[in-house]
Amino acid sequence: MAEIFRRIEKKYVVNDKQYEIIKDILIKYMDEDSHGKSTICNVYFDTENYDLIRHSIEKPYYKDKVRLRSYNIPKDESTVFLEIKRKCDKVVGKRRIEMKLKEFNKYLENPNSLIHANKQIKTELDYYFKLYNLKPTMYISYSRTAYYQKDNLDFRVTFDSNIKARGYDLNLELGSYGSDILDKNKYVMEIKTLGSIPLWFVKLLTEFGIKQASYSKYGTAYEELVLKENFNMPRACVG
Repeated sequence: MAEIFRRIEKKYVVNDKQYEIIKDILIKYMDEDSHGKSTICNVYFDTENYDLIRHSIEKPYYKDKVRLRSYNIPKDESTVFLEIKRKCDKVVGKRRIEMKLKEFNKYLENPNSLIHANKQIKTELDYYFKLYNLKPTMYISYSRTAYYQKDNLDFRVTFDSNIKARGYDLNLELGSYGSDILDKNKYVMEIKTLGSIPLWFVKLLTEFGIKQASYSKYGTAYEELVLKENFNMPRACVG
C-alpha cells in the first residue's frame, strides 16, 4: 500500500490552560480520531553532517525530510511507514509506502530486498538513500490526540505532547525515551487542511490570541542534542 498526501499545515505552541480551553471548544465541531490517543514514533534519516535538517532550518522554499514512522511502539510484524515529507512554499506533501518493520530492517541492509507495489515511490526512496547515503540520525516520539471536523473530514487538528528525542538507540522497537524537547506544560497544536480554515476556528485563534509558530521536532532535536553537544558541527547559515 502506498499513500500520497498534499495539504496545508500550520503549527501553534499552546500551554496546558490554552489546550483545555481549545479542546472544550473543539468537541462542539470535531470528533476525536477513532484511534484515540496514540504514541507516534519516528526515526529520521540524514547525512553524516545532517545536511537535510540544516537545509530545513534555513527555511528554504523547498525542503525534504525522510523518516520511518509507526503508530505506537512496533514489533517485527507491525506496520511501519517509510516516507518522504516534502514542503514547497507552504504546501506539505507526503509520499510513503507501508511495510512490516522486519521488511524495513532488511531494506536498510539491502534496498533490493523490498519489492513494493508502488514502484514510483519505492524508486524515489531508493534514490534518496543512495544520493545522500542516508543513515538513521534521530529518534523522536510524542503523544498525539487527533480531531476531525464532523462535517469536513479534510480539516484536522492534532495535539502533540511529551515530545522526546535521542540520537542513539535508533530503532523504533526500543520504545519511547530520551530527552524532552518541549516543556511538559506545552503542546504543539497543528492544523492540517486541503482547503481553507473554518471560520469558527479562525475566531477561536483570534479570541485567545494564539499565533502561528515555527516549530520543527527534528530541527529542535538537532539544535538541542547535536549542536549544543558538538560545537564543531556545521550550522545552518542565517541570511
